[in-house]
Amino acid sequence: MHKEHFGRGPTRARSGFATEDTLVCILEEALLPAELALVEIGEQMRVQETRSFFQMATRKTFIETVEQLTGREVTAFASASDPPAATVWEIYNFAPR
Repeated sequence: MHKEHFGRGPTRARSGFATEDTLVCILEEALLPAELALVEIGEQMRVQETRSFFQMATRKTFIETVEQLTGREVTAFASASDPPAATVWEIYNFAPR
């Protein structure tokens, strides 16, 4: 999904359940070339702000895809990034079973 929406996917990705109802997806080397350039000039906050807008714009698609893959209802979704580490986390909380 990241490659489809952002034009580039991470070089490494893995997912796992942190709890029975919380899925965490870790995406490494996930930043775009322009975002990496911003990090190089000390503009990490701009990258985080832009990523926040990306999350709002793609939220519905990400949630629907995870719901289809897991067969579970997503009740909350958040995305976080650490620009200097070029790492992004996608976090999904599911309705209890």
